[in-house]
Amino acid sequence: MKIKEAAEKLNISARTIRFYEEKGLIKPDKQENNQYREFSEQNIWRLQTIIALREAGMAIGDIKQALEKIEHADKQELQYYLELQRSVLFSKWLEIKGIIETTDGMIESLKREQKLPLDNIYELAEGSKRLREQRNCWQDKWGFDRLAINHDERVHNDGLREYKDYEEALQLTVKWLNPALGEQGLDIGTGTGNLAGKLMERGAEMAGVDQSKEMLKRCLFKYPNMETKLGNFLALPYLESRFDFVVSSFAFHHLTDEQKVLAIHEMRRVLKPRGRICITDLMLSEKELETAESEGGLELPPSLMNLLQLLDELDYLTKHQQINGLLHIVYAVPIR
Repeated sequence: MKIKEAAEKLNISARTIRFYEEKGLIKPDKQENNQYREFSEQNIWRLQTIIALREAGMAIGDIKQALEKIEHADKQELQYYLELQRSVLFSKWLEIKGIIETTDGMIESLKREQKLPLDNIYELAEGSKRLREQRNCWQDKWGFDRLAINHDERVHNDGLREYKDYEEALQLTVKWLNPALGEQGLDIGTGTGNLAGKLMERGAEMAGVDQSKEMLKRCLFKYPNMETKLGNFLALPYLESRFDFVVSSFAFHHLTDEQKVLAIHEMRRVLKPRGRICITDLMLSEKELETAESEGGLELPPSLMNLLQLLDELDYLTKHQQINGLLHIVYAVPIR
């Protein structure tokens, strides 16, 4: 099949096919006498795959790596690239959604005031910009892919201050959530799925989000029926009103103060109207926070009072309990 025929069959231009060839994505045979390109069925299949991945928004470099995984039948790595692309697209979708909401705010202000004051424009635009910057600055500073191999051993080592009373904390989280049979839950920062697994034992249908592909690999090995997706607190890869409850353990404290606010709003977005939130993590009381700040802590756990105040402002009723010096559990149910 010549390039013109291949282009007509796939409904793309010959120029596009040449571009993919220049980038090393395809390598058609060439006739010896005239060097005309000859496209085999394998070439056509490869082009169809490239087109599909491009339609999903995948970059040329990522497509090249994904094609290598397809050829080597490496399903797990191919799934990782697709999940990574989905995560990027979801973040972009949330950004566009935020821009639309900002524009709607300007329209409402114009209707109400019969004019659009510059202060209002600036405030709306700055708010949208801050949200975009918070999502875009997310990065794994902790190397969780590297830590995945012995994560389960680490969390059950009570000698590590970060995970002291780990098992007790997870058991109490499950008790407070008390999922009904068939309820859908989302575990953010699921790691290897320890908390999600306990909730599934109680009859919940669990999905897990984590930024680490290696953590998710181990999670799926332990819980093959669990749904997992690459993602993070700031751009949860789900549409609105999907879950009955959202839970997170030993992960929320990694966020900055601004990111924590965005994370709570993201949780609220994916929850059903009566959806509940449970966060089990390292948190500081006001007195502990003052002491830690004066001592110059590098990465402070979140303030318990700030979290309770934020949930109160969003019309949640809360209860909380201190498990040990730093470890707390916060449970929140919407008032309406």
